[in-house]
Amino acid sequence: MELLDRKSDSTSINMPVTLEPMMEETLREDLRYYFMSPCEKYRARRQLPWKLAVQILKIVMITTQLVLFGLSNQLVVAYKEENLMAFKNLFLKSYSGVDEDDYSVAVYTKQSVIDNIFYVLDQYSQLDQLSVGPVSYAGENGKLLPLVICKEYYRLGKVEPSDGSYDIDAQTEKVCLTLDPKSVATWRTKSSTFFELDFYRLVNIEISFTLKGINLQTVRSHEPPDCYMFAVTIKFDNQCHSGKVKITLDLNSVSGACKNWKISGTAQKNTHYLLIFDGFVILVCLTSAVLCFRSIVLAIRLLQRFSKFCLKKYNHKVCEDDQREFLNGWYVLVIISDVMAIIGSVLKMEIQAKSMTSYDVCSIFLGTSTLMVWVGVIRYLGYFQKYNVLILTMQAALPKVLRFCCCAGMIYLGYTFCGWIVLGPYHEKFEGLSRVAECLFSLVNGDDMFPTFAEFQQNNTLVWLFSRVYLYTFISLFVYMVLSLFIALITDAYETIKETRFPLTELQLFLRTGKDFPLPEGEDDGGSGENGGPSVTLCCCTRVPREDTVMLIS
Repeated sequence: MELLDRKSDSTSINMPVTLEPMMEETLREDLRYYFMSPCEKYRARRQLPWKLAVQILKIVMITTQLVLFGLSNQLVVAYKEENLMAFKNLFLKSYSGVDEDDYSVAVYTKQSVIDNIFYVLDQYSQLDQLSVGPVSYAGENGKLLPLVICKEYYRLGKVEPSDGSYDIDAQTEKVCLTLDPKSVATWRTKSSTFFELDFYRLVNIEISFTLKGINLQTVRSHEPPDCYMFAVTIKFDNQCHSGKVKITLDLNSVSGACKNWKISGTAQKNTHYLLIFDGFVILVCLTSAVLCFRSIVLAIRLLQRFSKFCLKKYNHKVCEDDQREFLNGWYVLVIISDVMAIIGSVLKMEIQAKSMTSYDVCSIFLGTSTLMVWVGVIRYLGYFQKYNVLILTMQAALPKVLRFCCCAGMIYLGYTFCGWIVLGPYHEKFEGLSRVAECLFSLVNGDDMFPTFAEFQQNNTLVWLFSRVYLYTFISLFVYMVLSLFIALITDAYETIKETRFPLTELQLFLRTGKDFPLPEGEDDGGSGENGGPSVTLCCCTRVPREDTVMLIS
């Protein structure tokens, strides 16, 4: 009995000793498997790379969906632009077909202003006979929506330019007149006093009306046509009181589903196919997001196990570098792209079903998700050493580049404000802050240099000389110094990544076979493998050429 008791006691004492190496080896194997590439996981456990297959399928489907939506959206954009051009030719007298910077037509006499106003009214009253497109007056509750003409002017005013005297009430008033399209014969007789204008008090005249149209060209692409509501606004701008009245035509178009429609052919059937395809895209994106979320949860659990192991065996916490190895930013990027793709697909389905018309919002979601999906491909290219250089260079250079851009941005903003306030009155590229920033950015890239110099007006010799000093110093500073330093920072990061051998982290040492953890003091691994090349622990490509010195990081 005593012998049996002693045997049982020794067995109970040795159990934790034998289990602890098994737990350590199990943790090591789980960590190795987590950091393997899809091809290595298949070779190790014959597990099919479902996540990789889903990502490849998602890239193909999202790109196809984007192309189909882009072709459809292109028809919508072309229809709106052509209608805008048609309305300008219909309602603007003497329109040349080319707009100026901020207006379409300019008039300089009182009679020309009156003639252009009546021309708009006459053309509007004859729209059914003049327009070659399917456009007509808009109606609501069985009644046609009227045309509204408003004039805004100073309340009181008296100006005598010869004496240099004026008496102006800065407050403005707006008087409006509504005209029915069917009462064209009585426009000028009943409302003659409305068109008696005091031009020295007149600020602007605005004519607005609503039309309806049908985009029939989508039938050829096997899609049901959309009905459009066109809100047309024609403005006679006299705010400057410079003797030049600017006439502009703005068009705000809103599409919607037609109420009574019938199509013979395959358009409706093709729409159903597109809806099914979009639904399948949503399913693939949901699958991708679930798989990536599952990988993130698995990484957190492995990190917790590894942290407990380090605290129990080595009595210290896991360092931040090793913790970041478990937090894979690519999975977060994929999940964000999946969410945006799902939202964009739902909006696209609503547009195809004619329930909504948010083309711009849908384009933003689909375009951004496609961008993120293609950027996510870099993750799989990173498993190959030759392609991983780009990722490592971007990671190493990004902090220095951001700090450098902050310093260079201060100088850039200074030149932007200076150019706007000094050169704005003498050059069209410097009229606004945004235009100045765009002009300077084009100069940094060597674009449009000579026209920028040549288009400066020489009316003011002092400003002309200042413009030369301004442009020469900016181009010399940014092209020859700032841009060269920017490239040098990236080149330096690339050389550092290519030539430096990084020491292995504690996690990498733990995963290495035949190495105790941690290394004894005085032993310097230096990150070198047995053949003089880098030891690649967290990457799938173990066949490394002898002369390749690029260190891969998961």
